[in-house]
Amino acid sequence: MRPLIRTACLRARVRAMATLPTTTAAAFSSTRAPFPCPSPSPARRLLVATRLLPSAPPAAAAGARTLRTSAAAAEAAVEVGGVKIAREDVVKEDDPTNNVPDTIYSKIGLQLHRRDNHPLGILKNTIYDYFDKSFPSQFVKFDDLCPLVSTKQNFDDVLVPADHVSRSYNDTYYVDAQTVLRCHTSAHQAELLREGHTHFLVIGDVYRRDSIDSTHYPVFHQMEGFRVFSPDDWSGSGMDGTAYAATDLKKTLEGLATHLFGAVEMRWVDTYFPFTNPSFELEIYFQGDWLEVLGCGVTEQEILKSNGRTDHVAWAFGLGLERLAMVLFDIPDIRLFWSNDQRFTSQFSKGKLGVKFKPFSKFPPCYKDMSFWINDEFTENNLCEVVRGIAGDLVEEVKLIDNFTNKKGMTSHCYRIAYRSMERSLTDEEINDMQWNVREEVKSKLRVELR
Repeated sequence: MRPLIRTACLRARVRAMATLPTTTAAAFSSTRAPFPCPSPSPARRLLVATRLLPSAPPAAAAGARTLRTSAAAAEAAVEVGGVKIAREDVVKEDDPTNNVPDTIYSKIGLQLHRRDNHPLGILKNTIYDYFDKSFPSQFVKFDDLCPLVSTKQNFDDVLVPADHVSRSYNDTYYVDAQTVLRCHTSAHQAELLREGHTHFLVIGDVYRRDSIDSTHYPVFHQMEGFRVFSPDDWSGSGMDGTAYAATDLKKTLEGLATHLFGAVEMRWVDTYFPFTNPSFELEIYFQGDWLEVLGCGVTEQEILKSNGRTDHVAWAFGLGLERLAMVLFDIPDIRLFWSNDQRFTSQFSKGKLGVKFKPFSKFPPCYKDMSFWINDEFTENNLCEVVRGIAGDLVEEVKLIDNFTNKKGMTSHCYRIAYRSMERSLTDEEINDMQWNVREEVKSKLRVELR
Protein backbone atom coordinates (compact mmCIF):
# COMPACT_ATOMS: atom_id res chain seq x y z
CA MET A 1 0.00 0.00 0.00
CA ARG A 2 1.45 3.30 -0.93
CA PRO A 3 1.44 5.30 2.33
CA LEU A 4 -0.75 8.35 2.08
CA ILE A 5 -7.50 16.86 4.99
CA ARG A 6 -10.32 17.43 5.10
CA THR A 7 -9.33 21.03 5.67
CA ALA A 8 -8.60 24.26 3.88
CA CYS A 9 -5.32 24.17 1.98
CA LEU A 10 -3.78 27.08 3.78
CA ARG A 11 -4.30 25.44 7.18
CA ALA A 12 -1.74 22.86 6.16
CA ARG A 13 0.95 25.53 6.37
CA VAL A 14 0.45 26.43 9.99
CA ARG A 15 0.06 23.00 11.55
CA ALA A 16 2.76 21.28 13.53
CA MET A 17 5.45 20.67 10.94
CA ALA A 18 8.30 18.24 10.52
CA THR A 19 11.83 19.48 9.98
CA LEU A 20 13.42 19.76 6.56
CA PRO A 21 14.17 16.25 5.25
CA THR A 22 17.81 15.28 5.12
CA THR A 23 17.76 12.21 2.94
CA THR A 24 17.87 11.85 -0.78
CA ALA A 25 17.70 8.82 -2.99
CA ALA A 26 18.34 7.49 -6.41
CA ALA A 27 15.41 6.66 -8.64
CA PHE A 28 12.62 5.30 -6.47
CA SER A 29 10.84 2.20 -7.76
CA SER A 30 7.07 1.87 -7.97
CA THR A 31 7.07 -0.25 -4.81
CA ARG A 32 8.60 2.57 -2.77
CA ALA A 33 10.67 0.14 -0.68
CA PRO A 34 11.33 1.64 2.78
CA PHE A 35 15.12 1.68 2.76
CA PRO A 36 17.10 4.80 3.72
CA CYS A 37 19.72 6.15 1.36
CA PRO A 38 22.73 8.38 2.04
CA SER A 39 22.38 12.07 1.43
CA PRO A 40 24.63 14.75 -0.05
CA SER A 41 24.94 18.02 1.83
CA PRO A 42 21.62 19.87 2.27
CA ALA A 43 22.85 22.94 0.42
CA ARG A 44 24.01 20.92 -2.54
CA ARG A 45 20.84 18.83 -2.56
CA LEU A 46 18.63 21.90 -2.70
CA LEU A 47 20.71 23.40 -5.49
CA VAL A 48 20.23 20.31 -7.61
CA ALA A 49 16.63 19.49 -6.74
CA THR A 50 15.13 22.97 -6.88
CA ARG A 51 13.71 24.69 -9.95
CA LEU A 52 14.81 22.03 -12.39
CA LEU A 53 12.08 22.50 -14.93
CA PRO A 54 12.03 25.24 -17.58
CA SER A 55 8.97 25.82 -19.70
CA ALA A 56 8.58 23.62 -22.77
CA PRO A 57 9.82 25.00 -26.10
CA PRO A 58 7.19 26.20 -28.58
CA ALA A 59 7.61 23.17 -30.86
CA ALA A 60 6.83 20.76 -28.06
CA ALA A 61 4.00 22.77 -26.54
CA ALA A 62 2.27 23.39 -29.83
CA GLY A 63 2.16 19.73 -30.70
CA ALA A 64 0.60 18.16 -27.63
CA ARG A 65 -3.19 18.12 -27.49
CA THR A 66 -3.28 16.91 -23.90
CA LEU A 67 -4.09 18.64 -20.62
CA ARG A 68 -0.84 20.61 -20.40
CA THR A 69 0.19 23.98 -19.15
CA SER A 70 -0.27 27.17 -21.10
CA ALA A 71 0.97 30.52 -19.84
CA ALA A 72 -2.58 31.62 -19.07
CA ALA A 73 -3.51 28.37 -17.32
CA ALA A 74 -0.42 28.51 -15.14
CA GLU A 75 -1.42 31.91 -13.81
CA ALA A 76 -5.08 31.06 -13.16
CA ALA A 77 -6.21 29.89 -9.73
CA VAL A 78 -7.80 26.47 -9.43
CA GLU A 79 -10.37 25.34 -6.89
CA VAL A 80 -10.27 22.11 -4.90
CA GLY A 81 -12.82 21.38 -2.21
CA GLY A 82 -14.02 24.98 -2.22
CA VAL A 83 -10.49 26.36 -1.72
CA LYS A 84 -8.78 28.40 -4.40
CA ILE A 85 -5.14 27.60 -5.07
CA ALA A 86 -3.12 30.12 -7.06
CA ARG A 87 0.09 29.36 -8.89
CA GLU A 88 2.12 31.42 -6.44
CA ASP A 89 0.83 29.19 -3.62
CA VAL A 90 2.50 26.17 -5.21
CA VAL A 91 5.26 27.29 -7.59
CA LYS A 92 7.77 29.53 -5.78
CA GLU A 93 10.84 30.40 -7.82
CA ASP A 94 12.34 32.39 -4.95
CA ASP A 95 12.03 29.61 -2.35
CA PRO A 96 15.07 27.29 -2.41
CA THR A 97 13.03 24.50 -0.82
CA ASN A 98 10.38 24.52 -3.58
CA ASN A 99 10.70 21.96 -6.39
CA VAL A 100 7.20 22.12 -7.94
CA PRO A 101 7.21 22.96 -11.68
CA ASP A 102 4.36 24.48 -13.68
CA THR A 103 3.76 21.11 -15.35
CA ILE A 104 2.72 19.73 -11.95
CA TYR A 105 0.73 22.77 -10.87
CA SER A 106 -1.27 22.47 -14.11
CA LYS A 107 -2.63 19.09 -12.97
CA ILE A 108 -4.06 20.36 -9.66
CA GLY A 109 -7.83 20.59 -9.80
CA LEU A 110 -8.31 18.43 -12.91
CA GLN A 111 -9.56 15.54 -10.73
CA LEU A 112 -9.89 12.83 -13.36
CA HIS A 113 -11.37 10.54 -10.71
CA ARG A 114 -14.50 12.74 -10.47
CA ARG A 115 -15.37 12.38 -14.17
CA ASP A 116 -18.05 9.71 -14.52
CA ASN A 117 -17.20 8.96 -18.17
CA HIS A 118 -13.46 8.66 -17.55
CA PRO A 119 -11.88 5.24 -16.88
CA LEU A 120 -10.71 6.39 -13.44
CA GLY A 121 -14.14 7.73 -12.54
CA ILE A 122 -15.81 4.56 -13.79
CA LEU A 123 -13.46 2.43 -11.65
CA LYS A 124 -13.97 4.65 -8.59
CA ASN A 125 -17.74 4.41 -8.87
CA THR A 126 -17.55 0.63 -9.30
CA ILE A 127 -15.61 0.37 -6.04
CA TYR A 128 -18.14 2.68 -4.40
CA ASP A 129 -20.90 0.33 -5.54
CA TYR A 130 -19.19 -2.62 -3.87
CA PHE A 131 -18.85 -0.87 -0.52
CA ASP A 132 -22.38 0.55 -0.69
CA LYS A 133 -23.82 -2.93 -1.24
CA SER A 134 -21.55 -4.73 1.22
CA PHE A 135 -21.69 -2.08 3.96
CA PRO A 136 -24.86 -0.03 3.43
CA SER A 137 -24.57 3.57 4.69
CA GLN A 138 -21.34 2.83 6.60
CA PHE A 139 -18.43 4.19 4.54
CA VAL A 140 -18.14 7.96 4.17
CA LYS A 141 -16.52 9.00 0.88
CA PHE A 142 -14.07 11.88 0.41
CA ASP A 143 -12.92 12.65 -3.14
CA ASP A 144 -12.37 16.42 -3.09
CA LEU A 145 -9.75 17.02 -0.40
CA CYS A 146 -7.01 19.59 -0.85
CA PRO A 147 -3.71 18.04 -2.08
CA LEU A 148 -1.58 20.57 -0.15
CA VAL A 149 -0.68 18.99 3.20
CA SER A 150 1.95 19.45 5.86
CA THR A 151 4.98 17.20 6.14
CA LYS A 152 3.54 16.08 9.47
CA GLN A 153 0.34 14.89 7.81
CA ASN A 154 2.13 13.30 4.88
CA PHE A 155 4.86 11.52 6.85
CA ASP A 156 4.78 11.75 10.66
CA ASP A 157 1.08 11.02 11.15
CA VAL A 158 1.44 7.70 9.31
CA LEU A 159 4.76 6.78 10.96
CA VAL A 160 7.01 7.20 7.93
CA PRO A 161 10.56 7.01 9.39
CA ALA A 162 12.66 10.17 9.47
CA ASP A 163 15.22 8.57 7.14
CA HIS A 164 12.71 7.08 4.67
CA VAL A 165 13.54 7.80 1.03
CA SER A 166 10.04 9.14 0.35
CA ARG A 167 10.88 12.25 2.40
CA SER A 168 13.67 13.28 0.04
CA TYR A 169 13.47 16.08 -2.50
CA ASN A 170 14.29 13.45 -5.07
CA ASP A 171 10.93 11.75 -4.53
CA THR A 172 8.46 14.34 -3.17
CA TYR A 173 7.22 17.70 -4.44
CA TYR A 174 7.87 20.29 -1.73
CA VAL A 175 5.94 23.56 -1.79
CA ASP A 176 8.19 24.73 1.03
CA ALA A 177 10.12 23.05 3.83
CA GLN A 178 6.92 22.32 5.74
CA THR A 179 4.34 21.72 2.99
CA VAL A 180 4.14 19.13 0.23
CA LEU A 181 1.84 17.91 -2.48
CA ARG A 182 0.51 14.74 -0.90
CA CYS A 183 2.34 11.56 -1.87
CA HIS A 184 -0.58 9.38 -0.84
CA THR A 185 -4.16 9.69 0.33
CA SER A 186 -3.11 8.42 3.77
CA ALA A 187 -2.13 12.01 4.50
CA HIS A 188 -5.77 12.58 5.48
CA GLN A 189 -6.06 9.56 7.74
CA ALA A 190 -5.25 11.18 11.09
CA GLU A 191 -7.53 14.17 10.69
CA LEU A 192 -10.48 12.04 9.60
CA LEU A 193 -9.98 9.84 12.67
CA ARG A 194 -9.88 12.91 14.92
CA GLU A 195 -13.12 14.11 13.34
CA GLY A 196 -14.76 10.89 14.50
CA HIS A 197 -14.94 8.89 11.27
CA THR A 198 -14.62 5.12 11.65
CA HIS A 199 -15.41 3.93 8.11
CA PHE A 200 -14.13 6.00 5.19
CA LEU A 201 -12.82 5.95 1.64
CA VAL A 202 -10.45 8.70 0.46
CA ILE A 203 -9.82 9.17 -3.26
CA GLY A 204 -7.61 11.81 -4.83
CA ASP A 205 -4.71 12.80 -7.04
CA VAL A 206 -1.27 12.21 -5.52
CA TYR A 207 2.12 13.49 -6.59
CA ARG A 208 5.56 11.84 -6.78
CA ARG A 209 8.71 12.59 -8.70
CA ASP A 210 9.24 9.42 -10.69
CA SER A 211 10.74 7.70 -13.70
CA ILE A 212 9.34 7.98 -17.23
CA ASP A 213 7.80 4.93 -18.85
CA SER A 214 4.38 3.59 -19.83
CA THR A 215 3.29 2.86 -16.24
CA HIS A 216 4.75 5.82 -14.30
CA TYR A 217 3.57 9.43 -14.20
CA PRO A 218 4.28 12.15 -11.61
CA VAL A 219 0.56 12.54 -10.89
CA PHE A 220 -1.69 9.55 -10.34
CA HIS A 221 -4.78 8.65 -8.31
CA GLN A 222 -5.19 6.60 -5.18
CA MET A 223 -7.99 5.22 -3.05
CA GLU A 224 -7.57 4.46 0.63
CA GLY A 225 -10.07 2.53 2.72
CA PHE A 226 -10.16 2.57 6.52
CA ARG A 227 -12.32 0.76 9.07
CA VAL A 228 -12.20 0.97 12.88
CA PHE A 229 -13.39 -1.80 15.24
CA SER A 230 -14.31 -1.48 18.92
CA PRO A 231 -13.77 -4.29 21.50
CA ASP A 232 -17.48 -5.16 21.23
CA ASP A 233 -16.95 -6.13 17.58
CA TRP A 234 -14.52 -8.97 18.29
CA SER A 235 -15.42 -9.92 21.87
CA GLY A 236 -17.40 -13.02 20.89
CA SER A 237 -15.29 -14.11 17.94
CA GLY A 238 -12.69 -16.16 19.79
CA MET A 239 -9.97 -13.96 18.21
CA ASP A 240 -7.99 -11.02 19.46
CA GLY A 241 -8.56 -7.63 17.86
CA THR A 242 -5.65 -7.85 15.42
CA ALA A 243 -6.65 -11.29 14.12
CA TYR A 244 -10.28 -10.22 13.84
CA ALA A 245 -9.38 -7.09 11.85
CA ALA A 246 -7.03 -9.03 9.56
CA THR A 247 -9.69 -11.64 8.85
CA ASP A 248 -12.33 -9.01 8.08
CA LEU A 249 -9.86 -7.10 5.91
CA LYS A 250 -9.02 -10.10 3.75
CA LYS A 251 -12.66 -11.07 3.36
CA THR A 252 -13.58 -7.51 2.36
CA LEU A 253 -10.80 -7.15 -0.20
CA GLU A 254 -11.28 -10.59 -1.71
CA GLY A 255 -14.87 -9.55 -2.30
CA LEU A 256 -13.70 -6.32 -3.92
CA ALA A 257 -11.31 -8.20 -6.22
CA THR A 258 -14.11 -10.53 -7.30
CA HIS A 259 -16.37 -7.52 -7.88
CA LEU A 260 -13.77 -5.98 -10.21
CA PHE A 261 -12.21 -8.98 -11.94
CA GLY A 262 -14.70 -11.83 -11.59
CA ALA A 263 -13.88 -15.30 -10.28
CA VAL A 264 -10.07 -15.24 -10.22
CA GLU A 265 -7.42 -17.09 -8.23
CA MET A 266 -6.02 -14.95 -5.39
CA ARG A 267 -3.10 -15.10 -3.00
CA TRP A 268 -1.89 -13.06 -0.04
CA VAL A 269 1.75 -12.00 0.28
CA ASP A 270 3.24 -10.80 3.56
CA THR A 271 5.01 -7.47 3.22
CA TYR A 272 6.08 -4.38 5.20
CA PHE A 273 4.54 -0.94 5.53
CA PRO A 274 5.48 1.49 8.32
CA PHE A 275 1.85 2.18 9.26
CA THR A 276 0.37 -1.35 9.39
CA ASN A 277 1.31 -4.57 11.18
CA PRO A 278 0.74 -7.20 9.92
CA SER A 279 0.87 -5.99 6.33
CA PHE A 280 -0.21 -7.77 3.15
CA GLU A 281 -0.42 -7.45 -0.61
CA LEU A 282 -3.29 -9.03 -2.54
CA GLU A 283 -2.41 -10.59 -5.88
CA ILE A 284 -4.73 -12.14 -8.45
CA TYR A 285 -3.98 -14.49 -11.33
CA PHE A 286 -5.22 -12.54 -14.32
CA GLN A 287 -4.56 -12.96 -18.04
CA GLY A 288 -1.85 -15.54 -17.39
CA ASP A 289 0.13 -13.67 -14.77
CA TRP A 290 0.05 -12.66 -11.11
CA LEU A 291 -1.04 -9.04 -10.68
CA GLU A 292 -0.61 -7.00 -7.51
CA VAL A 293 -3.99 -5.39 -6.81
CA LEU A 294 -3.42 -3.48 -3.58
CA GLY A 295 -1.57 -3.24 -0.28
CA CYS A 296 -3.19 -3.34 3.13
CA GLY A 297 -2.81 -4.28 6.78
CA VAL A 298 -3.90 -3.84 10.38
CA THR A 299 -3.25 -0.25 11.45
CA GLU A 300 -0.43 0.36 13.91
CA GLN A 301 -1.77 1.05 17.41
CA GLU A 302 0.26 4.24 17.69
CA ILE A 303 -1.82 5.85 14.93
CA LEU A 304 -5.09 4.97 16.62
CA LYS A 305 -3.95 6.06 20.09
CA SER A 306 -2.64 9.37 18.75
CA ASN A 307 -6.04 10.12 17.28
CA GLY A 308 -8.36 9.22 20.14
CA ARG A 309 -8.97 5.54 19.39
CA THR A 310 -7.35 3.79 22.36
CA ASP A 311 -8.35 0.10 22.74
CA HIS A 312 -9.60 -0.01 19.15
CA VAL A 313 -8.17 -1.79 16.12
CA ALA A 314 -8.49 -0.89 12.45
CA TRP A 315 -7.58 -1.98 8.98
CA ALA A 316 -6.51 0.08 6.01
CA PHE A 317 -5.90 -0.56 2.33
CA GLY A 318 -4.59 1.49 -0.56
CA LEU A 319 -4.77 0.97 -4.30
CA GLY A 320 -3.70 2.86 -7.40
CA LEU A 321 -6.57 3.58 -9.77
CA GLU A 322 -4.34 3.83 -12.87
CA ARG A 323 -2.70 0.47 -12.21
CA LEU A 324 -6.06 -1.32 -12.12
CA ALA A 325 -7.68 0.75 -14.88
CA MET A 326 -4.84 -0.01 -17.29
CA VAL A 327 -5.53 -3.73 -16.80
CA LEU A 328 -9.33 -3.56 -16.79
CA PHE A 329 -9.59 -1.30 -19.86
CA ASP A 330 -6.46 -2.52 -21.73
CA ILE A 331 -4.96 0.98 -21.71
CA PRO A 332 -1.29 0.60 -22.75
CA ASP A 333 0.17 3.94 -21.67
CA ILE A 334 -0.52 5.95 -18.51
CA ARG A 335 -0.28 9.23 -20.44
CA LEU A 336 -3.57 8.41 -22.17
CA PHE A 337 -5.55 9.09 -18.99
CA TRP A 338 -4.74 12.79 -19.43
CA SER A 339 -5.76 12.94 -23.09
CA ASN A 340 -8.60 15.14 -24.32
CA ASP A 341 -8.58 13.48 -27.72
CA GLN A 342 -12.14 12.39 -28.54
CA ARG A 343 -10.78 9.17 -30.03
CA PHE A 344 -9.88 8.29 -26.44
CA THR A 345 -12.59 9.94 -24.36
CA SER A 346 -15.48 8.75 -26.58
CA GLN A 347 -14.65 5.09 -25.92
CA PHE A 348 -15.78 5.18 -22.28
CA SER A 349 -19.21 5.61 -20.70
CA LYS A 350 -20.54 5.94 -17.17
CA GLY A 351 -21.06 2.61 -15.44
CA LYS A 352 -19.32 0.49 -18.09
CA LEU A 353 -16.32 -1.13 -16.45
CA GLY A 354 -13.86 -3.09 -18.55
CA VAL A 355 -14.67 -1.73 -22.02
CA LYS A 356 -11.51 -2.56 -23.95
CA PHE A 357 -9.63 0.42 -25.32
CA LYS A 358 -9.15 0.45 -29.09
CA PRO A 359 -5.79 2.02 -29.98
CA PHE A 360 -5.98 4.85 -32.49
CA SER A 361 -2.31 5.78 -32.65
CA LYS A 362 0.13 3.81 -34.77
CA PHE A 363 2.82 6.46 -34.80
CA PRO A 364 6.30 5.04 -34.21
CA PRO A 365 8.59 6.28 -31.45
CA CYS A 366 11.74 8.23 -32.19
CA TYR A 367 14.79 7.37 -30.09
CA LYS A 368 17.54 9.76 -29.09
CA ASP A 369 20.55 8.78 -26.97
CA MET A 370 22.41 11.04 -24.57
CA SER A 371 25.62 10.26 -22.65
CA PHE A 372 27.23 12.22 -19.86
CA TRP A 373 29.56 11.94 -16.89
CA ILE A 374 27.48 12.02 -13.72
CA ASN A 375 28.33 13.74 -10.43
CA ASP A 376 27.64 12.67 -6.84
CA GLU A 377 24.31 14.51 -6.74
CA PHE A 378 22.89 13.02 -9.93
CA THR A 379 19.64 11.06 -9.69
CA GLU A 380 17.48 9.61 -12.44
CA ASN A 381 14.38 11.32 -11.04
CA ASN A 382 16.02 14.71 -11.50
CA LEU A 383 16.87 13.78 -15.09
CA CYS A 384 13.27 12.77 -15.73
CA GLU A 385 12.00 16.07 -14.30
CA VAL A 386 14.19 17.96 -16.77
CA VAL A 387 13.04 15.85 -19.71
CA ARG A 388 9.37 16.21 -18.75
CA GLY A 389 9.83 19.95 -18.41
CA ILE A 390 10.97 20.13 -22.02
CA ALA A 391 8.93 17.45 -23.77
CA GLY A 392 5.86 17.14 -21.53
CA ASP A 393 3.70 14.18 -22.52
CA LEU A 394 5.60 13.73 -25.78
CA VAL A 395 8.27 11.75 -23.95
CA GLU A 396 7.37 8.08 -23.67
CA GLU A 397 10.36 6.63 -21.85
CA VAL A 398 13.76 7.49 -20.41
CA LYS A 399 15.88 4.38 -20.01
CA LEU A 400 19.44 3.77 -18.86
CA ILE A 401 21.04 1.62 -21.57
CA ASP A 402 24.72 1.74 -20.62
CA ASN A 403 27.04 2.82 -17.82
CA PHE A 404 30.69 2.40 -16.99
CA THR A 405 33.40 3.82 -14.74
CA ASN A 406 36.77 4.75 -16.20
CA LYS A 407 40.20 4.43 -14.63
CA LYS A 408 39.91 7.93 -13.16
CA GLY A 409 36.79 6.91 -11.24
CA MET A 410 34.41 8.93 -13.43
CA THR A 411 31.07 7.26 -14.16
CA SER A 412 29.25 7.67 -17.46
CA HIS A 413 25.55 7.04 -18.05
CA CYS A 414 23.91 6.68 -21.45
CA TYR A 415 20.14 7.22 -21.57
CA ARG A 416 17.82 6.45 -24.45
CA ILE A 417 14.89 8.87 -24.71
CA ALA A 418 11.80 7.73 -26.62
CA TYR A 419 9.62 10.50 -28.04
CA ARG A 420 6.13 9.62 -29.24
CA SER A 421 2.77 11.32 -29.34
CA MET A 422 -0.27 9.17 -28.66
CA GLU A 423 -2.29 11.34 -31.06
CA ARG A 424 -0.21 12.38 -34.07
CA SER A 425 3.10 12.01 -35.88
CA LEU A 426 5.95 14.15 -34.59
CA THR A 427 8.14 16.02 -37.05
CA ASP A 428 11.91 15.70 -37.20
CA GLU A 429 12.15 19.40 -36.40
CA GLU A 430 10.11 19.00 -33.21
CA ILE A 431 12.13 16.04 -32.00
CA ASN A 432 15.48 17.60 -32.76
CA ASP A 433 14.39 20.83 -31.06
CA MET A 434 13.30 18.96 -27.92
CA GLN A 435 16.45 16.87 -27.79
CA TRP A 436 18.70 19.91 -28.17
CA ASN A 437 16.87 21.67 -25.34
CA VAL A 438 17.01 18.56 -23.16
CA ARG A 439 20.80 18.35 -23.62
CA GLU A 440 21.25 22.03 -22.76
CA GLU A 441 19.06 21.85 -19.67
CA VAL A 442 20.61 18.60 -18.43
CA LYS A 443 24.03 20.19 -18.69
CA SER A 444 23.07 23.42 -16.93
CA LYS A 445 20.54 22.18 -14.36
CA LEU A 446 22.12 18.87 -13.37
CA ARG A 447 25.70 20.09 -13.80
CA VAL A 448 26.84 17.01 -15.68
CA GLU A 449 29.42 16.85 -18.46
CA LEU A 450 27.98 15.76 -21.80
CA ARG A 451 29.96 13.27 -23.85
